[in-house]
Amino acid sequence: MSEVTSGGDASPVCLYGIKACDTMKKARTWLDEQGVVYRFHDYKKEGIDAQRLQAWCSEHGWETILNRQGTTFRKLSDADKQDIDTNKAVALMQANPSMIKRPVLDTGSERLVGFKPDLYARVFD
Repeated sequence: MSEVTSGGDASPVCLYGIKACDTMKKARTWLDEQGVVYRFHDYKKEGIDAQRLQAWCSEHGWETILNRQGTTFRKLSDADKQDIDTNKAVALMQANPSMIKRPVLDTGSERLVGFKPDLYARVFD
């Protein structure tokens, strides 16, 4: 494995998610074990801007970025769950960052959604 080198916040690699999430912990452990230098962006503390969410939705589709399996989404009113498009998905995710699929790993050249060790290995090999 090659180590991605860059200092502190200047690292081109950024892992987006929520600190307490089990999947996030797995992703962070994997990155640490591989010696990948990255910045962690916690949605709960730092929020997320609409422009970034729009870009992720353009790249992967809102259906991939919006986590409809979690309890936060399931607790929404039926009206909020209806007629979702990119703009509505972005607004929901901004208001409730727990609805963003996690982790999102931004390597600088691509965004990986969800944690799959084999996919991470391909990117950092």
